[in-house]
Amino acid sequence: MHSQRLNPDKILKQIQQEAIKSQQGRLKIYLGAAAGVGKTYAMLSDAQAAQARGVDVLVGIVECHGRTETEQLLKKLEILPRQHILYHGKELKEFDLDSALIRHPELILVDEMAHSNAPGLRHNKRWQDIKELLNRGIDVYSTLNIQHIESLNNDVAQIVNTRITETVPDSMLEMADSIELIDLPPEELIKRLQEGKVYVPKQAKIAIERFFRKGNLTALRELALRISADYVGQQMLNYREIQGIKHIWPTKSKILVCIGPGRESLKLIRAAKRMAVSLKAKWIAVHVATPSIKAQEQILPLAIQNLRLAEQLGAETAVLAGFDVVQEIMTFAREKNVTQIMVWKTIRNRWRDLFFRNLADEMVRESGELDIYVMTGKLGRLKLRRQVKTKPPFKLKNYRIPLVIIALATFINFLIFPYLHASNLIMIYVLGVTIIALFGQAGPALFSSILSVLAYKFFFVPPFYSFSIADVQYFFTLLIMLLITQIISQLAIRIRRQATSARTLQHQTSGLLALSRQMTSVHRVEEALSIGLKAMEDLFNSQILALIPQNRHFQCYSTRGIETKSLDEKEYSIAKWVLDMGEMAGFATETLADAKALYLPLIGLRNPVAVLKITPNDKHYFTPEQIQFLESYAHQIALTLEVIGFEKSG
Repeated sequence: MHSQRLNPDKILKQIQQEAIKSQQGRLKIYLGAAAGVGKTYAMLSDAQAAQARGVDVLVGIVECHGRTETEQLLKKLEILPRQHILYHGKELKEFDLDSALIRHPELILVDEMAHSNAPGLRHNKRWQDIKELLNRGIDVYSTLNIQHIESLNNDVAQIVNTRITETVPDSMLEMADSIELIDLPPEELIKRLQEGKVYVPKQAKIAIERFFRKGNLTALRELALRISADYVGQQMLNYREIQGIKHIWPTKSKILVCIGPGRESLKLIRAAKRMAVSLKAKWIAVHVATPSIKAQEQILPLAIQNLRLAEQLGAETAVLAGFDVVQEIMTFAREKNVTQIMVWKTIRNRWRDLFFRNLADEMVRESGELDIYVMTGKLGRLKLRRQVKTKPPFKLKNYRIPLVIIALATFINFLIFPYLHASNLIMIYVLGVTIIALFGQAGPALFSSILSVLAYKFFFVPPFYSFSIADVQYFFTLLIMLLITQIISQLAIRIRRQATSARTLQHQTSGLLALSRQMTSVHRVEEALSIGLKAMEDLFNSQILALIPQNRHFQCYSTRGIETKSLDEKEYSIAKWVLDMGEMAGFATETLADAKALYLPLIGLRNPVAVLKITPNDKHYFTPEQIQFLESYAHQIALTLEVIGFEKSG
């Protein structure tokens, strides 16, 4: 059992979030699979109960649709007069946001969150009115049908064969302090429709024939149950994180599959997909990148391709960074409340298990309450093309500083040798080796460890000025000295590499935040692309072009603005495929992998709006972390381009 310990950083973060939330209103959403399940009735019932407790309640806007029981509940509540808007000769009655803000009740009811406001009002959508109410410290009750959630737009369109145009961003669900699912079996809802309790008889008949078929309602109900379960699951994860709970709560199955660069990962991914389908569980594909992994240009892209395959099969993907693969995976699994882990174990000679680390066995030892599924087999070794450079070239200048530092340590030891015992001189050499290791190179660190042992023996261990050992005890002293200096140097190298990785991550994250701030004040396509491409080129050391579709060709943009050069036939084909499919292609992918550039789609809220052509300057591959950051930057640019497009069309 893992100890339960509160995380001070997470507690501080929670306190800060609660301090911000205390100044805002609280949002409760009544979620249903379709109209007529009883969302508004439940909302009004809760409002009456709140009023009975002494809460100042105001009905901002509620649509009764001729339902007698709903109208009865309204009679006991204060109702805000509606705002009258004249539009194309018709009088529209809308929610009066300004009057609601002046009245400033403790709790306001705003029905139909996805409603589009009449032209001329401050906000285009009612959910934006709700957001402003919350920011002014007013609690809000609102209703929402599952088909209006933005991320489910494509799924709903496939189910009901109709594109829903009025949508609410998922961020509104994330803002909600409470989501209450109002559930009703399809048979009962259809019965309510037939009895005229949802729409008038003529409308009800059309609704049953088109939208309210039993199959449609069953599928929408499943979506509503899933969204509600996801919300509850996220609440549980937040609670576990804040409370520092490490052991697993098996509320539902969640699978984690460990991904590497080899072909065995393909078998793992497919098996994990089958298991996830049979258990109706979520699954996560994870790759751990460690500084000690020598990821050559032909190997690392395989790990990226494997992650991409898992993503295509419906997995959530994550790239972890750390030194201990097992510990990183176990920590991540417990944070995500994973119940099963899938890992590959290669069949090999028994003697190799005695001397070399076995990932699967270590995971079983560390698993605790986690279930570990081990797949095994004997796969052929990866056949890689012979590479010109299999290791960094030897550079003599890298060994000059270690030589100087060990010489200086020897000189200092000569000065203090008459006053101290010889064993104390070892610490001077240890200090020198540690300083050398801080430069972060393994070769010079190993060289300095061996050189310091030789220097210590030659100058300070009898017989002097000889490498022969007269006393056996000095042999063990020298051996331990070599081990200590090597261990310390390796630890120093690890710390330096970890600090470098952390700085890189922080630099990329802060760059993304800075880009999002800059994009808020941009109103022209050229300006947005110039800022975005400049940020990406600086961070990823690449040449980047934005390809904007225009009629039957692409207009090329760089950091300097519009480029006169055009794409050749092959580049155009790749860019067109990426735009149509919404998937990356080219370099470092499994689609058109011989291309010299990576082609990345700029995907906004719905569809790709452009393509980025990314040509690395001096790197042979993109790491998984870089791929994820590239996608994040691309998404930020795409959202800005969509906003600019909406502003122009509006």
